[in-house]
Amino acid sequence: MECDKCSRDAVMHAAYSGAHLCDEHFCASVEKRVRRRIREDNMLPRDATPEDPQTWVIGLSGGKDSVVLTHILDETFGRDPRIELVALTIHEGIEGYRDKSVDACVELADDLDIRHEVVSYQEEFGVQMDDVVEKDPENMAACAYCGVFRRDLLERFADELDADKLFTGHNLDDEAQTALMNFFEGDLRQVAKHFDASIGDFEKRRKSSDFIPRAKPLRDVPEKEVALYAHLKDLPAHITECPHSSEAYRGEIQQLLLKLEENHPGTRHSIMAGYEELAELVADEYRGDGQVDLNECERCGSKTASDVCRKCRLLESIEAV
Repeated sequence: MECDKCSRDAVMHAAYSGAHLCDEHFCASVEKRVRRRIREDNMLPRDATPEDPQTWVIGLSGGKDSVVLTHILDETFGRDPRIELVALTIHEGIEGYRDKSVDACVELADDLDIRHEVVSYQEEFGVQMDDVVEKDPENMAACAYCGVFRRDLLERFADELDADKLFTGHNLDDEAQTALMNFFEGDLRQVAKHFDASIGDFEKRRKSSDFIPRAKPLRDVPEKEVALYAHLKDLPAHITECPHSSEAYRGEIQQLLLKLEENHPGTRHSIMAGYEELAELVADEYRGDGQVDLNECERCGSKTASDVCRKCRLLESIEAV
């Protein structure tokens, strides 16, 4: 099959659009969608200048999504004096998995010549995920522990790096799954938080001094297209699933979405188009509803609604085993 835009062989067929694209036009399509999302969500404010640049911290895990995001951001803004890009990698302590992905992060950062910071659970918390999974004092899925620890370090070090925004590599599949989970759980307040925290236009979000605002420029690109882009660009991505990954509910939603997409191409795009519009309306309605004042955790200083944050409570449980 030939590319729709030239006579070269197509490397992919997007069933949701009917497009057949060669490697060059496919990669250009991915980059165009990412840059359009950056523009439409006003991620680069009008008042950014070389004298007062924005610091964008990228959560670089070494997986395909974060590697592709870092590459495209560097291609787009690497020489823009209004932007400083900083890659931040979290080493969770997972034998045979994270070391290889950290190596991919180091290789990419060196290739792009961007600042790269690596922090670890071991150095910051005195634990490694392999040990946490073995002890499991709260009888939870590994992702539940890791999510709390990872968010804490991303937020804390992004703040130390004086970040204006924290970029993550969430793709279309990730966001469509989250949208369906919020709907199925009937949690409108969570939908409102989702809009303000990471998917809303930056000029329409509720401003908060408590957390670094998040940005997700890959959220219009399907997961398989992100993987294909990484392959075609020969990026040093470590494409292997975490051995402790066990988000059962999200896995069910993922399979449901894949089946729907197979039978009805474009389902993921339709879900997100409607969800984003509804999320803005819900944010206007529920914003601030039931909102509690945040304190500083009495042990680590993190923002929390309690005296002691969730991270510190989990660490206490782990240490007690």
